[in-house]
Amino acid sequence: MMAAAQKAKKQVEDLTTDKKEEQKSSSDKPVEATLLTEFDIHLFREGKHYHLYNKLGSHLMEYMGTEGVYFGVWAPNAEKVAVVGDFNNWDRESNPMKARWDGSGIWEVFIPGAKKGSLYKYFIRSNNGYEADKGDPFAFQWETPPNTASVVWDLENTWKDKVWMKDRQKKEGKPQPMSVYELHLGSWKRVPEDGLRSLTYLELAEQLPKYIKEMGFTHVEFMPVMEHPFFGSWGYQITGYFAPSSRFGTPQEFMQLIDSLHQAGIGVILDWVPSHFPSDLHGLHYFDGTYLYEHADPKKGFHPDWQSYIFNYGRNEVRSFLISNAIFWLDKFHADGLRVDAVASMLYLDYSRKEGEWEPNEHGGNENLEAISFLKEFNEVVYKEFPDAVTIAEESTAWPMVSKPTYIGGLGFGMKWMMGWMHDTLKYFSEDPINRKYHQNTITFSSNYAFTENFMLPLSHDEVVYGKQAILNKMPGDEWNKFANLRTLYAYMYAHPGTKLLFMGAEFGQTTEWDHDSSLAWHLTNENYHRQIQETFKELNKLYKKEPALYEKAFSHEGFEWVDIKDEENSIISFLRKGNDPKDNILVVCNFTPLPRENYRIGVEKAGKWKEIFNSDDNRFGGSNVKNDGEIASTELSAHGQDNSLSLTIPPMGVIYLKKA
Repeated sequence: MMAAAQKAKKQVEDLTTDKKEEQKSSSDKPVEATLLTEFDIHLFREGKHYHLYNKLGSHLMEYMGTEGVYFGVWAPNAEKVAVVGDFNNWDRESNPMKARWDGSGIWEVFIPGAKKGSLYKYFIRSNNGYEADKGDPFAFQWETPPNTASVVWDLENTWKDKVWMKDRQKKEGKPQPMSVYELHLGSWKRVPEDGLRSLTYLELAEQLPKYIKEMGFTHVEFMPVMEHPFFGSWGYQITGYFAPSSRFGTPQEFMQLIDSLHQAGIGVILDWVPSHFPSDLHGLHYFDGTYLYEHADPKKGFHPDWQSYIFNYGRNEVRSFLISNAIFWLDKFHADGLRVDAVASMLYLDYSRKEGEWEPNEHGGNENLEAISFLKEFNEVVYKEFPDAVTIAEESTAWPMVSKPTYIGGLGFGMKWMMGWMHDTLKYFSEDPINRKYHQNTITFSSNYAFTENFMLPLSHDEVVYGKQAILNKMPGDEWNKFANLRTLYAYMYAHPGTKLLFMGAEFGQTTEWDHDSSLAWHLTNENYHRQIQETFKELNKLYKKEPALYEKAFSHEGFEWVDIKDEENSIISFLRKGNDPKDNILVVCNFTPLPRENYRIGVEKAGKWKEIFNSDDNRFGGSNVKNDGEIASTELSAHGQDNSLSLTIPPMGVIYLKKA
C-alpha cells in the first residue's frame, strides 16, 4: 500500500512539474491533482486509450503532502459534478469537481477526507437540468447489491502464479487441448447450514481448483463476475464493468481465486459483455443527462430482447472505455481469455427487430459497421498486448471469418462457439434411437463446416434453462438408456474436432434445470450412474490431453477423415482423428442405437494391429461392458474403400476409440 502511494506521489509530482512548465505560456491551465497527461486526453479522444482504468475512477494517492483520493469521471454534458460520499455526509456542495480545461469532458478532484473503503457516487446535474447520483464507471469495487454506491479501493496484490504465466507464454501459438468447465459462481455450491448462501471467492479458491483438477478440465469459464444489480441476470446486466461482484468478496479475494486455479494448472476465462447494459439509475444509462455510452436513437440504442441499452461503438471515448475494460481483466486479474457474449446482437442492426424497427447502414445493409470495426480493434489490441490469451465469440449465425485474422477480413477472434453443432447434436440425441436412421444427416452435417472457423463445441448454460431440461433429461429411454446416451454424447463430443465446453452439473448428470438461486445437486454424485458419468468425464479429459490426434489439428480438415458416414440403417458413424504423426491417429466408432453389433467391419488404410483405448460402455462408466479385448489384427478384406479392415464388436449405445498397437 505504501509502495503504491509513493509511486502515485511521484507520478503526480512529475505531472505537476509538467503543468507548471505549461503555465509559463498558458495561464488557463490550472495546477490541479491529476493522473491525466495531454497524451492521455489525445488517446481518449481518438478512441485509442486502452488503459483508462489507471487514469479515471478513484485512485488512492498523496498530493501536496496530503493523503487522499483522486477522482476522475467523463461527463461532457454536465453542468455540475460533485463527489458525494460517506466522508462528506453525501453533501452535493462539499466536494465539487472541476471540468478539465481541455474540453475533454473529464471532471477531476482530489479529496483528502476520502480513503480506501470510502463509499461514494457522482452527483451529476446535466446542462439540460437532469440530476442523478451515479456510480463510478471505473470503480474497482461496489457495495453489495441491493446497495449501489461505489467503493474506493486499490488492486494491490502479491501474485503466486509466475510458473503458470511463464508456461502460458511458452505455449503461445502451439496447439493445446482445451476443455472448459462453464461455471456460475453463485450457484455452483452453496452452504446449507448458513442459509443456503453462495460460496465466497476464498471458499471457491479452496474447493474449485481441487475439483477441476480431479475432473481433468483445462480451464474454467466464469459467467460474468462483474458487478450487476440483479442476481437473476446471471451477470449479463452489468453496472460495474471494472469490479468483481462484492457478493463473494473483495477484488483481491477474486484474484486469490484465479491465482489458486493457476497454481493448480487451470486456466481462467471470463465472460465479457460489451453488447448491452441495464437501465439502472446508478449505472451507465443516460449518464450525464444525455445518451453518453449508448445511442440516442432507440433503433440503434435499445435492445428489445433484454430491455437494455446498446453501446455506441462509433463514439471514440466509448471504444476506449470498452477496450480498456477488456485489457483490465487480462492485466490486473491475470485472466487467460475472454468469452464475448452475444456477438450476433452486435453485428446485425436488425437483430431481433421487426421491419421498421431498424435502419440500414450507409450501404443499405443490415451490418452494424461500427460494431464490426470495434470488435476487430478489440481483438487486435488484446492479441497485441496479450498474445498468449484467447478471445472466444458466442456468435450464433453464419457470419463469415469470425475467428480469422483481421488482416484477411476476419473479426479476429481466437475461437467461435459452434452453436449449430450444439443444436443439431442435442436435437439428434433427443430422437428415439429407432428413428435416428432417418436423421443421420443431423449428426454428420457439422463436418460440412467444421473447419470454416476455429470452433469450440459448447454444451452451455443456455441449453439447461427455460424449460429446455437438463442435458440428461433430453436423452430418450429408461434410466440405463438415458445415461448410456449421455456417455455416448460426451464421447462423441470429445472425438469431434474443436475445443470443448460443458456447463456445470452436466458432468455428473444433473437431473433438473439449472437454478441460479440454489446449488447443483451434488448429492447425486453418491449414486452409481451419476458418479460413473463423472468417471467417464475424467477419462475423456485424460485422453483428450494425452492423445495429440484429438487436439493438434482441431481446426483443420487435415485432422479429420470420414471412414463411414452412410450406415444410416444401423445409426453408426466412424471417422479418423489425425495428429501430426500418423502413429497418433485415432479411429472413432459411434453406435447411436442400444443394439450391439458383432463382427462389424471397418476399413483401415494399412495392415496392422489396433487396440481399444476407450469404450463408453465400460462397466466402470455404468455400461454393459461390451468390449474389444486385447489387440485386433486387420485382415485383407476390403471395406470403406480400403484393402484392409478390422472386425469389431460395437457396444450398444456406445463410442469406442481405437489406436494402432
